[in-house]
Amino acid sequence: MIAIQPTWTTERVEQLKAYFADGLSCRDIAVNIGVSRNAVIGKLSRLNLTRGGPAPERKTRKTAAESTAKGTPAQQYRLLQVVYEDEPVEDIKVTSAHPCSLLDLSAQRCRWPIDVPETDDLRFCGNPPLKGTPYCTGHSRLAYRTGPRLRVARG
Repeated sequence: MIAIQPTWTTERVEQLKAYFADGLSCRDIAVNIGVSRNAVIGKLSRLNLTRGGPAPERKTRKTAAESTAKGTPAQQYRLLQVVYEDEPVEDIKVTSAHPCSLLDLSAQRCRWPIDVPETDDLRFCGNPPLKGTPYCTGHSRLAYRTGPRLRVARG
């Protein structure tokens, strides 16, 4: 039967403390002692030995000017709150004054698909979109509803 040697003998712990006091990195300590880097980190933690250096700098969030053209989710939410203030969602009647085909669709047109009874092809609203969204004001109210989600009955 093979006797299992303990990883942290008193000699290794003393070497660890000495190397740590000398400022060696955990990797260098591990190589010198003959254990893994994670073993060194764990033992240092259990011995409550820490380096007294300054905390590393954390990345800060982007400012509004640095954010993308579409805006942050918070900005989009505030924009949609303004859209919803005027009238309740149930009373919305959206008329598409400029229906267009898929080939005519662009970033300057509302991309809400509409059904035109006299044609068999798919049409889109075509009204000018609300800034930051692909839909016009009326269709943005329908697309970005706040509150509980509607459940669709499946049969």
